[in-house]
Amino acid sequence: MHIYSLIEVLNVLISFIIFCFLSLSSGSVGQILTQSEDQTVNPDQTVTIHCKQTPAVNCVKKDTSQYCMAWYHQIPGEVPKLLTYLTSDRASGVSSRFSGSESGNHMDFTLTISGVQPEDSGVYYCQSQYNKGVSGTTDWVFTHKLTMAKTTS
Repeated sequence: MHIYSLIEVLNVLISFIIFCFLSLSSGSVGQILTQSEDQTVNPDQTVTIHCKQTPAVNCVKKDTSQYCMAWYHQIPGEVPKLLTYLTSDRASGVSSRFSGSESGNHMDFTLTISGVQPEDSGVYYCQSQYNKGVSGTTDWVFTHKLTMAKTTS
């Protein structure tokens, strides 16, 4: 438990440093991402992770304007794994237990995990895309959320 707590603290610090660096270096017009508190859930429960971005931003998906959010899962000591992109598209090989959605205001996004399993424990990152108009340049802003699944005894 103490080792995982240390890893958790280090992940939070690293995430904060990355978030600050990307926010300051990107010039993203004050783009901010926030997530709700960490959660502990039991196996087979459904968990919902929220991410709010302000101001609302858009990207292009198949020639239509769309507000974008991507979600990643990271197990401590491993690289983050893409779960969803363009708000609701599931990455290749990702279980249908994971789904991304948007509330309709282009600012409130959700990752839902159905039937949570112990291997779903880890850090969940939301990633927002910001396109700078006609210049075509893109900035990315990240934040994180830790979700732990308890193992059954």
